[in-house]
Amino acid sequence: MNQSTFPAGFTWGVATSAQQVEGGRHEGGRGESIWDRFASRPGCIADGSTPDVTCDHYHLWARDIGLMRELGLGAYRFSIAWPRVLPLGRGAVNQAGLDFYDALVDRLLEAGLEPFPTLYHWDLPQPLQDAGGWAARETAAAFVDFTLAVTARLGDRVRRWTTHNEPWCAATLGYEEGHHAPGLREPATGLRAAHHLLLSHGWACGAIRAQVPAAEVGIVLIHSPAYPLRETPGDRDAARWFDGFFNRWYLDPLFRGAYPADAVADRVARGHLPGGGMTFVRDGDLAVINAPLDFLGLNYYSRALMTTGPDGRPVAAPPPAGAGVTDMGWEVYADGLRAALVRVHREYAPRRIYITENGAAYDDPPGTDGRIRDARRIDYLRGHLRSAAAALDEGVPLAGYFLWSLLDNFEWGYGFTKKFGLFAVDPVDQRRRPKDSAHWYAKVAATNTVGDDDPATSEGDPRAFDD
Repeated sequence: MNQSTFPAGFTWGVATSAQQVEGGRHEGGRGESIWDRFASRPGCIADGSTPDVTCDHYHLWARDIGLMRELGLGAYRFSIAWPRVLPLGRGAVNQAGLDFYDALVDRLLEAGLEPFPTLYHWDLPQPLQDAGGWAARETAAAFVDFTLAVTARLGDRVRRWTTHNEPWCAATLGYEEGHHAPGLREPATGLRAAHHLLLSHGWACGAIRAQVPAAEVGIVLIHSPAYPLRETPGDRDAARWFDGFFNRWYLDPLFRGAYPADAVADRVARGHLPGGGMTFVRDGDLAVINAPLDFLGLNYYSRALMTTGPDGRPVAAPPPAGAGVTDMGWEVYADGLRAALVRVHREYAPRRIYITENGAAYDDPPGTDGRIRDARRIDYLRGHLRSAAAALDEGVPLAGYFLWSLLDNFEWGYGFTKKFGLFAVDPVDQRRRPKDSAHWYAKVAATNTVGDDDPATSEGDPRAFDD
């Protein structure tokens, strides 16, 4: 059998986020987030659902840790809900909120799982949004207050900290394109938000290291390598444009201390920077953003295939004819993960890289025997893990892999219509039902290897996991 082998000590984990799995919307003193408000607006969520309960991880977290332990994993990547800790965004700390994460961390450690928390996964307290949100520089300062409150309570047991998850999504989808909370469609506001997210990261790095000197600190970026649809000057420039807009806008200031000049020029040309430049960037900001990182988290789902639209502007091309696609409409392109890892390693040289999210949305109902045969997800994961192993062979300092996600959950604007989980979640009784991919991933974690066996042979007993 052709196998890909991962090194001893490689971290296998799963990832979730608070807004997507916790629920407990009105419990434990939690305040309102921008996603609570956004989901309450008609038409913002595809199925009309809300994140009020989601997977009820707020009450069932011990059960979910049990599932992770049975999978044989080494780490759990989760996020800490800012509104649960500081209901108003700043000011009085809600001790009950910290108690929840304190107990979660303790149980994870007891189960042999490393806690790998993310401080911000898009659930900004609504009172801060009312004051301007991430477009306001004061929100970056408030993030430091939140960071200090959390690390003061958990820093004695948590070693690795992530400041932000995918600031591109928070800024561009939330403030520029309106697909995510808070639902604004203001390009200039989105660029200010992006800068303040990065600035808050830099400030938080210093705050974490001052409070927890032995901590390792990183940030998580989503990365999609850009390819031209055709080898024409126009399509190649479209790929360059996307790379600057999506990837380099965050990589360059973090690792080089400057925004990419060509991407800034693109934004100026489109009228997205009133005044003709980055007027919201103050002296010293980029030095703060350029703070040394102990690791970089990369989230990868698919590549970007770019072409030139009828108006001459860059547009995304549909997946090639015959290409596999997930239920998100994203092309299955496993080699893009290898390409992303190698490119980031060679051009930016982070000390260590984790794949902090990778997975596929497929809706596979249970058979008459109760078994959920999600062969397409297994195929997707196998291909991408083999791609990750190839990146290791090319010298990438890859230290771990976090599958998205442990549970089918509230998938932002799609509500509950997209299923990424290793476990299906019954919306009525909250029972967790393992899919074949859960059994397959447990085998990978146990053996540190990925083979090319037929996914149909990955037998899974739906009773094997006691939820």
